[in-house]
Amino acid sequence: MYIIIKNIDCLVTCAGQGRKAGAAMKDAGIIENGYVVIENGKIKAIGSGEGYLEYLKEYSKVIDGRGKTVTPGLVDPHTHLVYAGSRENELPMKLNKVGYIEILNSGGGILSTVRNTRAASIESLVEASKKRLDLMLRHGTTTVESKSGYGLDLETERKLLKVNQILNEEHEVDIVSTFMGAHAIPPEFKGNREGFIDTLINEMIPKVAEENLAEFIDCFCEEGVFSTEETEKILKAGEEHGFKLKLHGDEVESIGGAELAGKLKCISAEHLIAASDKGIKALSDNNVVAVLLPSTAFYLMVGKFARARDMIDAGVAVALATDCNPGTSPTESLQTVMTFACFGMRMLPEEVINAMTINAASAINREKEIGSIEVGKRADIAIFNSPNLNYLIYHFGINAIDTVIKDGKIVVSNL
Repeated sequence: MYIIIKNIDCLVTCAGQGRKAGAAMKDAGIIENGYVVIENGKIKAIGSGEGYLEYLKEYSKVIDGRGKTVTPGLVDPHTHLVYAGSRENELPMKLNKVGYIEILNSGGGILSTVRNTRAASIESLVEASKKRLDLMLRHGTTTVESKSGYGLDLETERKLLKVNQILNEEHEVDIVSTFMGAHAIPPEFKGNREGFIDTLINEMIPKVAEENLAEFIDCFCEEGVFSTEETEKILKAGEEHGFKLKLHGDEVESIGGAELAGKLKCISAEHLIAASDKGIKALSDNNVVAVLLPSTAFYLMVGKFARARDMIDAGVAVALATDCNPGTSPTESLQTVMTFACFGMRMLPEEVINAMTINAASAINREKEIGSIEVGKRADIAIFNSPNLNYLIYHFGINAIDTVIKDGKIVVSNL
């Protein structure tokens, strides 16, 4: 059975040669009066006009795209999806200008969520995370990277990664797992950083690799968390066990996280609000995807965003993500992130959509399968109630989704 989407006002294919960097991010592959033909979960044909007619059969499902913008299914390449509890109690602290690291050092922040998550059952974590995934899907997200990091001990980290596996099997949204045991120093290792890093390297990383629980490894390279030297040691240990490398870095202070990501040739460097000029050049020179999280910058009220324009001008491939987590970005909506990317970082609509599709897919090593509407790729598609791409971002604060197609099946329809 074919699914045919016809008469599409604005078909945004994001087609090209994989990830888009620099000026190429302005090309979103837009087709007016477009059509898409889907067969057996894959893109069968795309074009403009009435070329779809040769595929039109009595048993075809036909969707009228008049007044719609059609894009690849959105890809969220940086989330902390699996956790227990919430942290709205920290909101007054933030409003009173208590800093992120200060909250962390007082036992709040990540460590607060760690306490709740350690105490939670795997069943309750699956239930809570599934609700977040449902929201993501209803807002057009079809693939999500999910980091551990709210366990900080082997037992709980394994639990979080197993939740990812369960959700990947049971939910329509695809889950890509990242091991992030190096998210903070746990309370039981306070004053013993070397002891925790040794535990990470000699116990946690080998066990997670042995059980094939994650594809990537990540580390929080930040003042007050892990130094560049510690981060390099941890990531190299992960690489030796077969993990692909990611790096949280330069979120609050510029300590050389972006430079290290370039040196290690990480697949992505993430946050980067405080990345230096040298760091941005290192990302460009080493083809590291910059995963930017403008909703986090907004929520933390730091008064600035990552320098997306400078990164794009330097030839960096920029991706965007929600950073969905309970403390610094409690949102599941990439449509919300579109708003902050445009009005906070002055990214153009074409750059925004490339950053949420083909570049986001590249940040999780999936660009050959998803992230663009091209013949042979998986049919992950979002249909928005918007006449064009500019309007989609211009009309903010609502859920513009009409229909979501995942692997060639309609999974959300006419919300």
